Amino acid sequence: MPNSLLFIPDISGFTKFVQTTEADHSQHVIAELLEVLIKANTQDLKLAEVEGDALFFYKEGSIPSQEKLLAQIETMFTAFYSHLQMLEKNRICPCRACASAPDLELKIIAHSGDLQFIEVQGNKKPFGPAVIETHRLLKNSVQSDHYALISKALADQIGLSTDYKSNLYDFAMDADQYDGHTLSYLHAEIAKDKLVLRQFPDALPVTFDCPPNFVYERYFPVEAPTLLEYITNYRNRSAWVEGVDEFKFNENEVTRLGTEHTCVIDGKLLDFVTVTKEVLPGQLVYGEMSTSPPPVDTLHQFFVITPMPNASCKLSIELYWHARSPIKKLMIALLAKKVFKKNTKAAVDKLWEYISEKYAVKG
Repeated sequence: MPNSLLFIPDISGFTKFVQTTEADHSQHVIAELLEVLIKANTQDLKLAEVEGDALFFYKEGSIPSQEKLLAQIETMFTAFYSHLQMLEKNRICPCRACASAPDLELKIIAHSGDLQFIEVQGNKKPFGPAVIETHRLLKNSVQSDHYALISKALADQIGLSTDYKSNLYDFAMDADQYDGHTLSYLHAEIAKDKLVLRQFPDALPVTFDCPPNFVYERYFPVEAPTLLEYITNYRNRSAWVEGVDEFKFNENEVTRLGTEHTCVIDGKLLDFVTVTKEVLPGQLVYGEMSTSPPPVDTLHQFFVITPMPNASCKLSIELYWHARSPIKKLMIALLAKKVFKKNTKAAVDKLWEYISEKYAVKG
């Protein structure tokens, strides 16, 4: 009897998503989702390979029970769609990749078989007919993009049939021909509204009862979404923010509400979290808050971008700082205020030079 599990979560809509959206953000979104699926592995499955839009797991010499297998499938679907819901809820980027990410779907293929292995550059990889069959099952007749498919061979081993019914699962039997060989399977469409998705706290806009402590404006020779990408992509920061030794951030994450990054200056760590505030219709906004920079207790910095004619935009930097103690307020008045203004103006001007050089703009 086959004694190993083969298990493939596959992201539906991957090809269209990558080909028709911004490459950088689409790659980050897919990377995030694959990481979410890996973390949702509750059955000690071994990851054989990342296959672009899919993960190939296996469990050698062990088949989970029907209860454990169905629970594993549900856990992965729940984690996947919870993350998509969070991306939609907290996104600040208007690009097509971030806007269309919630349209991605998930399907999971599970099969059983006897595994052989080959070694490639010191890595042990599953090999043999069962591996081929599992990948063949990805190309099936199921008329859905979000489903669980369990081969009949595996279903028979765990005692699963079309008689099994639950709030989430309603299996049907089907079969397809592959290279003259018939593979039968059970499949069930997984409805998102039947999953108990993880709830994330609302990232409410920050409000202030006073005007900004400092505002600096400059016009840029690019469209508003382009400027927003340069600002929110932390890989660009070292090109226009001087005096920072290192920017630490999650390189496989699209910047959104709640994301964090750290500036390292002379060994000191300044931590920032992404926030937002209300702006006028049509404007784009990115904000970051920190409790690290002395002598303030909190510092909010907002980049408000207003689209302008001729593929250009206006950037307004708004700084809000707050200090509770009289000593800190005095330090701000005597020194910190000048430093904040100087650093902000220098960063914006450097950003203008950086972008203008890329777009060969004079002036």
